[in-house]
Amino acid sequence: MTDYIEKDFEIKNYTTFKIGGKIDEAYFPDNVDEFVRLLQKYPNIPVLGNLSNTLVSSAGYEGKVILTHKLNNITIEDNKVTAECGVKGPKLSQEVCKAGLSGLEFMIGFPGSVGGEVYMNASAHGQCISDCITSVLCYSRKIGLVTFEKDRMGFDYRTSRCEKDDLIVLKAEFELTPKNSDEIKKQMDENLDFRRKHQPTLALPNCGSIFKNPPCNPAGRLLESVGAKEIMIGDVRVWRNHSNFIVNTGSGKSLDVLELMCEMKKRVKEVYNIELEPEIKYLGNKSKEELKLWQKLTQK
Repeated sequence: MTDYIEKDFEIKNYTTFKIGGKIDEAYFPDNVDEFVRLLQKYPNIPVLGNLSNTLVSSAGYEGKVILTHKLNNITIEDNKVTAECGVKGPKLSQEVCKAGLSGLEFMIGFPGSVGGEVYMNASAHGQCISDCITSVLCYSRKIGLVTFEKDRMGFDYRTSRCEKDDLIVLKAEFELTPKNSDEIKKQMDENLDFRRKHQPTLALPNCGSIFKNPPCNPAGRLLESVGAKEIMIGDVRVWRNHSNFIVNTGSGKSLDVLELMCEMKKRVKEVYNIELEPEIKYLGNKSKEELKLWQKLTQK
């Protein structure tokens, strides 16, 4: 099988931030076997999902990447559901609702895909993806294919063993609870309404929550108290309705975002002596200035 490759791939319009330069080579596997073959062939290749929590450098990325959006199969048997890593959260939420299965209502407003949501143990509205997971098929760059039962996934707040052990999610299996579809849809509609009131829609390009919540206080509350809502650099600014979101108001650049994040982190550190930790990821290797800023943001 010949890999579908796109060279000098323009990634900007694939990101929810609408920021990013050219990628040297992008691969688009359309099944798990092809995905694994690519991972074996290119051991250190970055894997990108729906790019809803990734800032891609405006200078681009000098290398190869895999995009997973063609890996979008969903299988439903009784109350067992299997979803490939490229399935978008809202799509999965809608499909299990039609089947009268509850447990993934919170995903209706998530712009990300299953792979990333399992990786970070996505959560909202009192639910998290680990609540109903039974097992996860992963690819380990060290040992190859491996299936982890839920209790071996190391799930915690916005994290899992995937991050620590450099695991790539291929697909996940869920065990959901039968429930009336109308009741499920009602909860999903309420979740969407809440999201519209408290988070920017993708009509205003953004990357979701910028910093993880520290144990003591929500990041948004800390940032608001230090005047973060007034910060703007270039065409990117802190969203006026919630201080833990950055929005691209026009032709924002990745450097603007990183400088803005550094200023946000600095203000909280100065007032509260708390080191905010980025929730978003960064991809780029052409800009030394940006790499320095990212190191500054991620150092503990």
